[in-house]
Amino acid sequence: MSKEKEIKKEFLFGKINFRLLLIALSFISFGFILMAGGGSKDPNVFNPEIFSFQRIRLAPTFVLLGFVIAIFAILTPSKKS
Repeated sequence: MSKEKEIKKEFLFGKINFRLLLIALSFISFGFILMAGGGSKDPNVFNPEIFSFQRIRLAPTFVLLGFVIAIFAILTPSKKS
């Protein structure tokens, strides 16, 4: 075998897949940032801010939406030309 075959290294995902994964990562990060805070420095004082709409409804929605986008990005076939 004197002829050497050229082996092209291709990425598993395409450009769109990587962009979708980056968007998903930003949604997940933003959701966790929204969940942060609301605690009290004094353990004997209750802060009702930990049960706000932002931490109970909005932030988990962003996190779940980010995971859905990530799954979609992984399962979407890349367009190879």
